[in-house]
Amino acid sequence: MNTKTQKFLTRIGMLALVAFLALPLTAFAQDDGRGRDGQWRQQEARRQQEAIRQQQEAERLRIEELRREQERNTNNGWGRNNNNDRNRRGRNWDRYGSFGGSFQLRQTALNAGYNNGIQEGRKDRRRGDRFDYRDEGDYQKATEDYSSRLGDKELYKRYFREGFANGYEDGYRGY
Repeated sequence: MNTKTQKFLTRIGMLALVAFLALPLTAFAQDDGRGRDGQWRQQEARRQQEAIRQQQEAERLRIEELRREQERNTNNGWGRNNNNDRNRRGRNWDRYGSFGGSFQLRQTALNAGYNNGIQEGRKDRRRGDRFDYRDEGDYQKATEDYSSRLGDKELYKRYFREGFANGYEDGYRGY
């Protein structure tokens, strides 16, 4: 082989070596440090978060619609029930007033009050105490299960005391 051919082959070998070393470097330079797998994981995490947010929103809307439907079915805004029961004649048969506030505030307060009242009523009946729910500490405080996210505290107390009085009466009478 002559020197010209050797030089040519040497140059080709050097170019091949440079190309062999340069290809991984260019591929690494295009990577932003996360790699394709990392980008896919981030996109998938975003998709999952969006799906969860959409599910939560759909659930919130469903609950709101159920609440509205319940309000439409129980009270048409004029103090009359929509259940076609002619014996009720517009009376509020659940024994509780309607002082306003959210449905959740009213239900939470009434449930907490009734549960505490029935316990205190049963306790007083067992002890042989007289029927008087107004001397009970829970009735006077009326803040059991209250949370500021529910709304007005005084309105909560009003509903709680109504629930407590009815629960106390049921507990004292032996229900």
